[in-house]
Amino acid sequence: MVAQPVQKVFPLTLKITNLPSSNSSRPWRIPVRIDCYLSHIKMAGLSFDNFQRNQYIASKGVAMPKATSTGTTIVGCKFNGGVVIAADTRATAGPIVADKNCEKLHKLSPKIWCAGAGTAADTEMVTQLIGSNLELHSLYTNREPRVIASLTLLKQHLFKYQGHIGAYLIVAGVDPTGAHLFSIHAHGSTDVGPYQTLGSGSLAAMSVMETQWKENMTKEECIKLCADAIEAGIWNDLGSGSNVDVCVMEVGKDAQLLRNYITPNIREQKAKSYKFKKGTTAILRESIYNLVDVEETEIPVPMEVDA
Repeated sequence: MVAQPVQKVFPLTLKITNLPSSNSSRPWRIPVRIDCYLSHIKMAGLSFDNFQRNQYIASKGVAMPKATSTGTTIVGCKFNGGVVIAADTRATAGPIVADKNCEKLHKLSPKIWCAGAGTAADTEMVTQLIGSNLELHSLYTNREPRVIASLTLLKQHLFKYQGHIGAYLIVAGVDPTGAHLFSIHAHGSTDVGPYQTLGSGSLAAMSVMETQWKENMTKEECIKLCADAIEAGIWNDLGSGSNVDVCVMEVGKDAQLLRNYITPNIREQKAKSYKFKKGTTAILRESIYNLVDVEETEIPVPMEVDA
């Protein structure tokens, strides 16, 4: 595939001082047309250079590698005067549990947090980037950031990459307008509602949310509901497991992170030892062989040298 030349106009400022005009010291802006090949420009970001090669290999019958499945259970729920989000703490690398107690609740601002599902690196870096932008925005405006502002920054960033950044987020927080709860998919689409679930264990968590959620819940009821929903994902989804983390945000207060709020998978001591006493297993026949180990040692003889 041959790259076609693309014409772009780059503004070039020339300062000309030898003109007879009285305004000769003013810069003159002259548009300069430059023909360039985009294929020769090294662009940062995602690379799709091997797409056609991979399609050709697949057309020849070669099995393509399967996509790695990411697993997580994250939920969020609103109550009177605040909002709660929760997540499990298992990080997987394919069929392997990479981390038993990772953090999936990310801080965007003191009163705005989000729970992340998908690729661990993407959720970590995206939330750090948006958190930094929110802090700069807060310093520039001298106001606390709004939850809708964090939602807009996240969805615009994810939509720009068309889903290639694997970050599925539940954004929650409180601001002068009240408590808010949103969910964001990797392609940039968003949902709003009184409760949200995302991740591979979201179906099990949603079943708990739909059966137990009610209007005008208290903070304690909301925390218990979110914890029960995460536990449903832990017990029914292989990609979710370990502990339950909870973050509570109330109007007029900073967020409160409850790390390892529930630990349903504690590793306890074994009830009995696996070492059995001699004679526990019946012996039908016994044969004893006396083995003799013979070692040969060679002693080097010094050479005789005539003086």
